[in-house]
Amino acid sequence: MPEDEDLALITEAALAAGEIAARHFRSDIETWDKGGGQGPVSEADLEIDAFLRSMLLERRPDYGWLSEETEDEPTRLSRRRVFIVDPIDGTRAFIAGQPTFSHSIAIAEEGEVVAGVVHLPMKSRTFAATRGGGATLNGAAIAPSSRVEVEGARVLCTSASMAPPLWRDDTPPVVDRHFRSSLAYRLCLVAQGRFDAMLTLRDAWEWDVAAGDLIAREAGALVETARHQRARYNNPRPLLPGMVAAGPGLMPGLMARL
Repeated sequence: MPEDEDLALITEAALAAGEIAARHFRSDIETWDKGGGQGPVSEADLEIDAFLRSMLLERRPDYGWLSEETEDEPTRLSRRRVFIVDPIDGTRAFIAGQPTFSHSIAIAEEGEVVAGVVHLPMKSRTFAATRGGGATLNGAAIAPSSRVEVEGARVLCTSASMAPPLWRDDTPPVVDRHFRSSLAYRLCLVAQGRFDAMLTLRDAWEWDVAAGDLIAREAGALVETARHQRARYNNPRPLLPGMVAAGPGLMPGLMARL
């Protein structure tokens, strides 16, 4: 099955990327700000990006390529399948010596993610999924929370996402709010059921969420953009209008308040 073969490939790539990141973790590496509100980048991001692009396109030369750290090439839009990659998701955490960064690798086919891996090397956690094949953490099946009530739900988001103007009647839900730097990891934590929901109401780049989106959905969670739509991938401008993920019992009540 092509998805299984692709999942094996991107898992191999993610694990190898983790070895590169581990060599640089908590070391004196060069970092700089990309400007324009894009945030920081490190030499490790670029090294991992170059490695992944070389490895993956050598094995799948007919696939397109979309990565946070590679200049975009419009040729990807004509490819049936495309890699969507964030070499280090959560670069701020990586630079700060926090272990919650991840490597996020997805493969999309005609707008739909069909295989995805989110690997956290410093936590020895590898989340993976294929379309129709369920989701796993280190090979074991995972499932989301069964919570229904919004009040008291454990939600991963920034404080900005709780701003009253973003919610119906200017009343954000009362939640137990937490934060992780990596959007991909936030989606996986919902897939695993460790948190009831995650949301980001600001625009999200495809590479931040593609793999985590599939993993959460295959685990049994519901995932939508902040505009109440299912995300499509490999867009000309690879930016999505936010993302919300939650267990199936919680999602309707949470989305109704947006």
